[in-house]
Amino acid sequence: MCLAVALLGSISCSTAGQSVKPAEQAATIQLNVNLIQVNASVVDAAGKVVSGLEKSDFHLLVDGRPRPIDVFESEDAPVAAGILVDNSASMSRKSPEVIAAALAFARVSNPRDQMFVVHFSGQVRLAVPAGKSFTSDIPELEAALSQFSAEGTTALYDAVVLAVSQCQKARLERKVLLIISDGGDNSSQASFEKAVTSAQRTGIVIYCVGIYDSADRDRNPQVLSKFAEMTGGQAFFPEELKEVTNTCVKIARDIRQQYTLGFAGGEDGKYHRIQITVSHPHLHDLMVRTRDRYFAPKP
Repeated sequence: MCLAVALLGSISCSTAGQSVKPAEQAATIQLNVNLIQVNASVVDAAGKVVSGLEKSDFHLLVDGRPRPIDVFESEDAPVAAGILVDNSASMSRKSPEVIAAALAFARVSNPRDQMFVVHFSGQVRLAVPAGKSFTSDIPELEAALSQFSAEGTTALYDAVVLAVSQCQKARLERKVLLIISDGGDNSSQASFEKAVTSAQRTGIVIYCVGIYDSADRDRNPQVLSKFAEMTGGQAFFPEELKEVTNTCVKIARDIRQQYTLGFAGGEDGKYHRIQITVSHPHLHDLMVRTRDRYFAPKP
């Protein structure tokens, strides 16, 4: 990304039809600007993802005031993705389908994604290959997911806090979490507020897949819905276990069709409201799904 162009508007990364020579690449320009990046999905009235939109189709309001969009990307950019898998005792019989669904998510995702796995029951644990923080290798992810061990209670909030911390180590700007669970939380040290705030402050988007049946005494779909709603993601609740794989594939494909918008943010230690709309002369009733706020850290 040529950040200098986006924010200064007076420096060109390359000239038309010409490539930059190695000698010209030696100079590095650094800007002390708090660039806020927001990932946005656009869907039509039928819920179908809309691709091919241009920067001019988007309109940004911050705290109710129009703001220029300094950075715009519509390409399939890689993400740092954490897969959070509920290992509580009630998930025991569901583990084969859950592992298959998580692997399907990884296979459909961008091959350049940086991924990791977090298993959680009464305790939370990070599952990554030895010596690595992330991987895009499917066999390594399969090995990490296969560390599934169903037992005990559900520390969902602690798992989110751990996953957010891990995501922050990634070099990629776009960051998402996928939670697959059949319950709420009944054993975390962290609160829901701490977990969701940690994601909001770092711009991490959370997608959730809730697997429930009549035997799940600890089911709490509201928790998963709130995680998704408050971070700009989505929550899904398949009616049958066999639908979980298709749901995870849908999430992966939606992530790959998102737009990235960037703008200069504040530096006041406060939350600011974001509203993004789309208008297109030939497309109507378009809806934008994104986070509704950002946190502006103090310098």
